[in-house]
Amino acid sequence: MSTPLELMQQILRHHAALGLDSNADRQAVPADASPYAVCYAAARRLGFIPTDAEVVASAWQRQSERTGRFAAECWPCDPLDFGIAEQPGQGVAGPAFAPCPHELGLYAVLPSAEWVGRMARAGLPTVQLRFKSQDGAAVRAEIRTAVAAVQGTASLLFINDHWREAIAAGAYGVHLGQEDLDQLSAAELGEIRDAGLRLGLSTHGYAEMLRADAVNPSYLALGAVFPTTLKAMVTPPQGTGRLQAYARLMRTRSLVAIGGISAEQLPEIAASGVGSVAVVRAITGAEQPEASAAALLQRWEALQKI
Repeated sequence: MSTPLELMQQILRHHAALGLDSNADRQAVPADASPYAVCYAAARRLGFIPTDAEVVASAWQRQSERTGRFAAECWPCDPLDFGIAEQPGQGVAGPAFAPCPHELGLYAVLPSAEWVGRMARAGLPTVQLRFKSQDGAAVRAEIRTAVAAVQGTASLLFINDHWREAIAAGAYGVHLGQEDLDQLSAAELGEIRDAGLRLGLSTHGYAEMLRADAVNPSYLALGAVFPTTLKAMVTPPQGTGRLQAYARLMRTRSLVAIGGISAEQLPEIAASGVGSVAVVRAITGAEQPEASAAALLQRWEALQKI
């Protein structure tokens, strides 16, 4: 019979692709022989932050109890082992938000209403306005202009952060980060839901995914997959190994991979099973944005058929 330390080493060998050097506790050892203790130590050695390691370890404990065996090669991916519903809208945090397509496709995050209009006319299926300003009047005007800019196109428009202004302007949806979620009361979440806005939430690991999923949002954003200079990130890039694990767990949800993604990385993103990929600099930093957007869209759609 293998010792707890040997079982931990087996997990590390089978799941090395999930490892990150940052946050790794190389001295972690199982506190006892339970699946929870073995898997918590392994997850910490793989660089999962403590809250995520706790989630994985708890899921592995449930998986072991459910199957009647401990399998080091089987990384948990059954929603029931994580305490979440198989299908969205069955949680305990209120009714589900209005649904959006399971596959949002190529999703451009853009800095202005002008960019939103250009990419909507270029045929991108999903666009997000991420307009940064402390001027409330400017924010309201930019959101109204962005909503008008997608009229007559097939593009779905999400507004970053400014949910009240998004409701007033009649936007399709709103995208919020974990910090935004922290600041919202149940009543304010209800306002967004009752207005019919779709809600997208950023996540950066297991604990945040479970927290966000409990709100029953329209989609979950998973990232940052690769290094990005767009914004300062508290968590390190997750990599494609973890993206695949997250996508397997949340396979019934609408998922968006985000963070430092370029054209060269589309195949490995598509292989994860997510239905959408968000890009920023791959379009806004291109010499010919419309041509780049068309090429990215064509490539992504081709990869979805493989």
